[in-house]
Amino acid sequence: MSDRLSVLKTYKLYVGGKFPRSESGRVYEVTDSKGKWLANAPQSSRKDARDAVVAARKAFGGWSGATAYNRGQVLYRVAEMLEGRKAQFVHEVADAEGLSKSRAAEQVEATIDRWVWYAGWTDKIAQVVGGANPVAGPYFNLSSPEPTGVVAVLAPQESSFLGLVSVLAPVIATGNTAIVVASERSPLPALSLGEVLATSDVPGGVVNVLSGRTAEIATPLASHQDVNAIDLAGADEVLAKELEIAAADNLKRVLRPQPVDNWTATPGTERLTAFLETKTVWHPTGSLGASGSSY
Repeated sequence: MSDRLSVLKTYKLYVGGKFPRSESGRVYEVTDSKGKWLANAPQSSRKDARDAVVAARKAFGGWSGATAYNRGQVLYRVAEMLEGRKAQFVHEVADAEGLSKSRAAEQVEATIDRWVWYAGWTDKIAQVVGGANPVAGPYFNLSSPEPTGVVAVLAPQESSFLGLVSVLAPVIATGNTAIVVASERSPLPALSLGEVLATSDVPGGVVNVLSGRTAEIATPLASHQDVNAIDLAGADEVLAKELEIAAADNLKRVLRPQPVDNWTATPGTERLTAFLETKTVWHPTGSLGASGSSY
């Protein structure tokens, strides 16, 4: 019989490609559906939220400037890494959501498939929402989608992994950078996702993961002047209203909470287009040579 002590996992935030503890030094207890202690999670402060915004803004230029095909490759690499750590996530999701191992395995497999699904959309969404527009005059008129910028994402409270990926993946697939506020009750799968992102090809700062009290973290993000949009998926009705009012100060795009009965259903393209802007360019046509023909 071994007298060896177990090495308990220390969960940390994921900000700017690094794993800091909360600057406040606070943690809070995370328990399973039966009240059994699972871990201490960092309790993020307003300062942590501001640091995450700085990291996301710094990463935005490189990530948005990458080719859509390259972003798809990077997202697919994340799915590969998730596949290799599937057993860990099955265990964490089972504890977080009170599921059997078989049901948790279904959720994790659906999550990996969801990530692959969005990876495939990175270089296709422009063909769906962009194009050449007919105009009356000698001009090209082209519309193309561009990312909104830094997006704060309040992860769903009840679906700790599939719901999380369903709201995060479309944000970064389209070239935005993200600050994720993990499920307050079940943050551990989100914090572990940060470890996967760090060991994949996702540049530091593209995704930043915060855990703690949703209202405490989301409030400074909603009013932050350098956050361009916010997804309120994990907010209740009262909090969502407060955050929407705060977000109006710098005209943030706001995606209101939308009830989801089944996160495994095909999500469509709504979340892909929620944080895209349309850039329209006019360009005069010209003549080709002495013949006077135009293009």
